[in-house]
Formats: sequence, C-alpha cells, structure tokens
Amino acid sequence: MTRPWSDPVGPFRADQIHEGSHYELSQGHAIHCMTAGGRHGSAHVLGSGVLDSDPGVTQQVGVDVGIEWNNGKNLRAPDIVVGMDLRAPGWAKQAPPLAVEYADAGQDEAELREKIAELLEFGTRIIWVVRLTGPLRVEVHEPGMALRIVHGDGELHAPGILQNPVPVRALIDRNAAHEATLRNLLAREGYTSLDAVRSEAREEGQLEGRQEGRQEGLERALATARAALQAQLDARGFTLTPSLTARLQGCDDLTTLMRWLTRAVTSPSAAAALD
Repeated sequence: MTRPWSDPVGPFRADQIHEGSHYELSQGHAIHCMTAGGRHGSAHVLGSGVLDSDPGVTQQVGVDVGIEWNNGKNLRAPDIVVGMDLRAPGWAKQAPPLAVEYADAGQDEAELREKIAELLEFGTRIIWVVRLTGPLRVEVHEPGMALRIVHGDGELHAPGILQNPVPVRALIDRNAAHEATLRNLLAREGYTSLDAVRSEAREEGQLEGRQEGRQEGLERALATARAALQAQLDARGFTLTPSLTARLQGCDDLTTLMRWLTRAVTSPSAAAALD
C-alpha cells in the first residue's frame, strides 16, 4: 500500500469511496491499495476456502471486504475477514473477529502497522499477517499481547472463532489447503477424516452381515460426501444448473465425489469442479 502523490486533498468519508475502487481511509486520509500479485492473489483463494469451511464458522468469510467505522473516517479492507455478517449491502460496519493480511514484496510496513493498530482498536480480536517473502511465517497480533511468530510448519489457533487449527502452509499451499478444507468439511458432517467415512461404511456392512447393510453404509458415506460438496459449492457462491444437480446427486462413486470436493475449493465455476 502506498500514499500516491496524486491523491486529492482530504479528509474523505467512506460514502465517497465507491465499491471496487483501490482506496482505503485512515482518519479520512486516502490510502491507495495496489492490486495483488500472482502468489498473493492465489493465496487469498486458498486461505479463504480453508477458513470458510471450518466447522466453527457460523457467519461469512469475505475477501477484500470494506469495513467502515469512526463516522466514516476509517475504511479498511483486510485480505480475508472471518466471522462477519456480510449479507447487507454497502460497507460492513462491524469489526471482524479474525482478519488475515498477506504481505509480499513491496509491502509498505509503516502502513501495515497502522492498519493493524486501527483494526485492533476497532475490536478485531486476532490478525494474522502471512509473510510471503523470506521463510514462511505468520505474525499473530492480538490486543494487549506481544507479537507472536508461528513458522511454516506450525499451526494457528483462533479460539471462539475457528474450531480446528489451521496449518500455516494451508494459507498458501494448494495441496495443504485442499487437505485442510476436506478435513473441515468432513468435520461439519461429524467425521474426523475420509478414512472414517470409509470405515463406517465397512463397519455397518460387517455389523449387519448382509448386503443390505453394506449398501446402507455406502449410501450414508455417499450422502455425506454429496452434502459436503454442496456446502462447499454454496460457500463459493455457485448455483448448480439442473444438469449439474443431476450429475452431483447421481454420482455413486465415493472417490469421484472426493475429487470433486477438492476441486470445488479453487475451481472458477461449478461446472469446472464437477467436470
């Protein structure tokens, strides 16, 4: 983020900033926000998918959501916000419980510190700053607490916001993000892992001791996978056409459903996820 020489003289209010413009406000001063680079933008998608799928998240997760406070003098848009009601039009008016910022090459460190301080003062409980330059690490900022560093092989926790720990690598690495998202979606259905789904299917068949029992277990596993996939597609904002709905509901292969589920995290459309 930079303060360009071309900025007109303020002060400004949030209602003077149009949605989609590359500006934030700090005490009425316009701050120009550059668009994200390739790995920065990709990380937004991966990280938001992991966080949105967490079983503890009951409200929305958003990317680049503008948040207004201080009588419109402050307008900030963290890279990812977690646990907010984002259904109303216009700028959000509440502090996000958890915010994530990705810091890459060219980051204005002074501006980043100012943004963090303002969000914490407004009421944000936790801010994760993911450092994309140098060794992978995440800075954890919390009000009244010393800065903590969690390194690339560690896990992040957000008590009262997220149910599951977040592997640091899941915020930037596609495979790690898919693994964490799948774990979260299965947890929403009461399963600890994909193996647990398969095990239940086998155990039900063995317990019943007949083909009907095995089929019932398989049908439960398939229904769970379909429900998890539908939940992920809904979270991405995708609407299924009748043909795609028929394809999803008609699929009776658990491996195929799991493949579609991992694709749904980053696919540009529902059709691409279910291809």
